[in-house]
Amino acid sequence: MSRGKAPSALDLPRPDSLDAGKQQGAYDALRAAILDRQLPAGSRLPSTRSLAERWLVSRGTLEAAFDRLHSEGYVQRVAGSGTRVCAVIPEQFIAAPVASVMVRRPVEPDPPSAGVQSHVPFVARRPDASLFDLKAWARCISRGLLAVGPGVLEANHPAGLPDLREHIADYLRSYRGLRCEADEVIITTGIRHALDLIARTLLKPGETACVEDPGYLPARRLFALAGAQIHAIPVTAEGLDTARLPETARLAYVTPAHQAPLGMTLSVSRRLALLDWAARADAWVVEDDYDSEYNYNTAPLAALKSLDHADRVIHCGSFNKNLFPGLRVGFMVVPKALRRSLLRTLQLTGHSVGASDQLGLAEFLRSGAFVRHLRASRQAYEARRDALLACLPHNCAVSGQQAGLHFVLWLPPGVTEGDFCERAAAVGLTLQPLGKFCAQVTLAPAVIIGYTALTLAQIRYHGRVLTQLLIAA
Repeated sequence: MSRGKAPSALDLPRPDSLDAGKQQGAYDALRAAILDRQLPAGSRLPSTRSLAERWLVSRGTLEAAFDRLHSEGYVQRVAGSGTRVCAVIPEQFIAAPVASVMVRRPVEPDPPSAGVQSHVPFVARRPDASLFDLKAWARCISRGLLAVGPGVLEANHPAGLPDLREHIADYLRSYRGLRCEADEVIITTGIRHALDLIARTLLKPGETACVEDPGYLPARRLFALAGAQIHAIPVTAEGLDTARLPETARLAYVTPAHQAPLGMTLSVSRRLALLDWAARADAWVVEDDYDSEYNYNTAPLAALKSLDHADRVIHCGSFNKNLFPGLRVGFMVVPKALRRSLLRTLQLTGHSVGASDQLGLAEFLRSGAFVRHLRASRQAYEARRDALLACLPHNCAVSGQQAGLHFVLWLPPGVTEGDFCERAAAVGLTLQPLGKFCAQVTLAPAVIIGYTALTLAQIRYHGRVLTQLLIAA
């Protein structure tokens, strides 16, 4: 096919999804056309003008959809050449026919840190619990308890209360692009609990577990405790370097939404390559979706598991970072082949979430309070990020600031992480050196800056202190 000529498949019919929400509907229709190869790699999309006339929407609506597809790596916009599809879609990722789309079904019955202080500048990965509406939470717990009989409290629910799992599945379908049902959800106490269950269930001594380098330290340590050989894989600007994944590995752990700690997003092409590797190697992918709700510049990519047609991804999430750390409620969306074995491990270890917290969280999700809290906290964190960035010197290099609860501050030439962190501690700042997260790679000196647990006044004060340290370095 000539790159300069648009194929006839580009004469896209007006999607029904436009009637529900025009901008989202246009994005969904174009993304689906790319994934099912109606718009193959290298093909040119129609102009926004012609498509607007065909679909009876404004050009602004389509411009926004095109911009989002561009920011997520599905298309490339080149002046004078139009907009072209740039993702390469392997055969196994072609979307299933409409007739095979999952339908809702009844829920099957189940078979029989150390913390760090908030408000300490600049501790990373800490939410501001003061933003959480405790009165609304108390009402939700009360309503949840009053709505059920004693049978619910007495019953054994190894995977978690069905009502909570149903509401989590609804949320993931609406906001993370997952086609999942409540049967696939298992309630945990958080990400580390999920990783521990996965390590105990899937890893045998001597098997290989792949992790990002630099990466999340508890994942590396939990897999090692299970006896696994840790294979650290470098990350680049596109995320995990999937070309380095060994065919003999048992699993790969990734943070695709906002790489921990560098902050880049795993590109679409590498997401597909990762899933292709898992299918070829008969391996599992552990997706840590830890702070995907906090994107400040663009809408987040759908979860990696939304592309998982081979059912090889274990999607892990937590409410401890977006509500409050003391909640200790998380979840996994697990492949059907692993559900029973993971539940057996969960029952054996005896770790579970209390019924009252599960009932309260289910009501919090059902009532819309969770989405409202996310919206408010996202706005607050974005304002705090902007205030801190405004404090820093203009020639200061940062990365990963587009999303999440922290960013990376790259140090001036000649400054070591150890010396800078020591001088910061002397003036009351708590900084984490980037090198702490590295297994084998050596990166330029940098520190991790968390800002979400601080007030604007604290950020401005401590931001000036940090700036003085940088200038004096």
